[in-house]
Amino acid sequence: MPGLQFEHLRKSYAATVAVDDVTFEVRPGEVFGLLGPNGAGKTTLIRMLIDIIAPDDGRILLDGRPLAPADRDRIGYLPEERGLYRKDKVIDILVYFGMLKGLSRRDAVARSRAWLERLGLPEVAGRRADSLSKGMQQKVQIAGTLLSGPEILVIDEPFSGLDPLNTVLVKDLLRERRNAGALIILSTHQMPMVEELCDRVAMIDHGRLVLYGDLEEIRRRFGESAVLVGTSADLRGLPPVASAEPQGRLCRVILRDGARPSDLMAILQERRIPVDHFEVARMPVEEIFVRTVRARGPAPAPPPVAAPVAIGRRA
Repeated sequence: MPGLQFEHLRKSYAATVAVDDVTFEVRPGEVFGLLGPNGAGKTTLIRMLIDIIAPDDGRILLDGRPLAPADRDRIGYLPEERGLYRKDKVIDILVYFGMLKGLSRRDAVARSRAWLERLGLPEVAGRRADSLSKGMQQKVQIAGTLLSGPEILVIDEPFSGLDPLNTVLVKDLLRERRNAGALIILSTHQMPMVEELCDRVAMIDHGRLVLYGDLEEIRRRFGESAVLVGTSADLRGLPPVASAEPQGRLCRVILRDGARPSDLMAILQERRIPVDHFEVARMPVEEIFVRTVRARGPAPAPPPVAAPVAIGRRA
């Protein structure tokens, strides 16, 4: 199975730098989270990978060599937006998608029906796409993404429109493909899905790479700034405490920058605040996401465009 390397990628649109010198790699047999706020540059990175747009600088490598046009048949892409031909029958859409990836018509028909069966939709094969619910349409798109057996999966918000039962089904499919050695890039704003599925992550903000690496290592790096405390006392206002909110029978305390759990424990002991539970908590990925983006502040404004100078007769 292939490995992908993104090397010093840069892409600008007029005065706006969408991707700014981004470098990371994605390995076979992993789910890789591509994270970032809206407008961060994630979609631009994906579009460069699937050859919709070309980078201004940098390159994308597949197992150490430049990604070639023929390699795109090895990529399955699930966009966030609905990508079905609304007036066509589901089976015709799926067969067309399969043939675009090099399958024969016979093979595409067989695989399309098999995937509809796998996703619990065998009865919709002859129905028009616009007659389906949002969840059904999403599952048809997932079938279209997977039916060619891609070695590289790029999936953008795959759980959109799915109920809890179908969410579990899609998570199982992603794990199945990962265990088979596929390389999976997951772009989502659903941080619980990132925590559950991703092995490593990259976070993009303002077009630049701001976090990258093993998810557990990143969580350990942020881990000492959150503590679960069992107490009936109000901990807000204590010197090391940035915020304190109930979490079940405990209180979740976020420490100020530079403060450590031992600092909080010392204050609790000094003030004789009764405590029956004290636990350093793993920082949720969502909180890491928010803290990282807020710390960077708003995107810099593009340089002003000079007004055109009129050339011609004087008034």
